Amino acid sequence: MKKTIATIMIIFAGVSLTQAQVLKSKKDEVKVSFFSSTPIEDISALHSTSTSFIANDSIKFMLSNTGFVFPKPLMQEHFNENYMESPKYPRSTFRGKINEKPDFTKDGVYKVTCSGVMYMHGVEKNITVPGVFTVKNGEVNLKAEFKVKLDDYKIARPKVVMEKIAEQIDIKIDANYAPYAKK
Repeated sequence: MKKTIATIMIIFAGVSLTQAQVLKSKKDEVKVSFFSSTPIEDISALHSTSTSFIANDSIKFMLSNTGFVFPKPLMQEHFNENYMESPKYPRSTFRGKINEKPDFTKDGVYKVTCSGVMYMHGVEKNITVPGVFTVKNGEVNLKAEFKVKLDDYKIARPKVVMEKIAEQIDIKIDANYAPYAKK
């Protein structure tokens, strides 16, 4: 009897492992951009060296705050020194759960929401982000758009430049994934 129960448990464990969907972002294929628009100035930046993992219904993004590239070097300097305080808060992360169950083994378009914790500028905040997974020929792409209020993350807008920086920043994510295999 004990052998039968042990055998059944091993079979179920094997089935669970084979059904696990673990994906890792492809090298340099996670693009995170932001856009701030005011009547005085538009500010945009692109980060293309962040990483992301998906394991079953969990998703994680990690990025170095100094990885954002701006059209003007002075904007990049101000972003890192004055707003994000990158030496003090070098990374931003999102750890969450994919609320729907996309099947990454079948071609298709899957609308999802991801709920979790965004950590930025020393502040953790629960957020929910809508997104779309597109699966085609074994390749998985995630596109997501959401807004971030600077006040929610204690990012100050000095009075001198307050009219040049929006209170709310538009964030876009475009990430490509491949099955993760341990080496």
